[in-house]
Amino acid sequence: MRAMILAAGLGTRLRPLTDALPKPLLPMAGRPLVVWNLLLLKQHGIKEVVINLHHLGHLIERELGDGSGLGLHIRYSYEPVILGTGGGLKQAEAFFGGEPFIVLNGDTLIDLDLSELVRHHRHGDTIATMVLRDDPEAARWGVVEVDRADRVVRITGRGLAKPVEASPRMFAGVHVMHPDLLRDVPVGRESSIIDAYVRAIERGDMVRGFTMSGYWSDIGTPERYAQAQRDAEAGLIRLQERDE
Repeated sequence: MRAMILAAGLGTRLRPLTDALPKPLLPMAGRPLVVWNLLLLKQHGIKEVVINLHHLGHLIERELGDGSGLGLHIRYSYEPVILGTGGGLKQAEAFFGGEPFIVLNGDTLIDLDLSELVRHHRHGDTIATMVLRDDPEAARWGVVEVDRADRVVRITGRGLAKPVEASPRMFAGVHVMHPDLLRDVPVGRESSIIDAYVRAIERGDMVRGFTMSGYWSDIGTPERYAQAQRDAEAGLIRLQERDE
């Protein structure tokens, strides 16, 4: 299985830290944030990775190169105009070879059993599996509703129109998907992958939820970045040890 790391964001909420350094390269317990996600992929046997680039992307390529220093094979998808989560994935579609792939956000710090996630995804005829979390502030992030069978039925209120008993979750920014999910995503235009998810749910495709319980942090603000650094120093997340 191959993977994509989304790393083209502007990091505006982290300015001035991101004025000269892209968010995925911000240091986290001695190594760039993006490397934590790369090592997580490697730990679960995923060594073919594509990373999309926009804001200061040349610095990311200079830091990581072809990935051989990490025991990986890294390619890059350049976006002169930022394409969003939907357009970015669509541009890199050929890399996936028509097979399911994993997507991670380059600005998320997460401890997750990717192997179990993939096994969960392969159960049944599933077009995509979203990693979800129980979070009392799910509404702030955008509610993802799942039924008792872990099927995603609505995202931010869009999806199945008929009433379905469902529980609220938040999307953790990691997913497994088949390229078929990208079939309606416009080429070369900015879009959100959430729109593609909603269309899939509306037409009856199986979108599953996978609820995680491990460490998660979105490094989106100076406050959250500082807290994640404290968490790493306190040993709440130990991904940096997994490449040993």
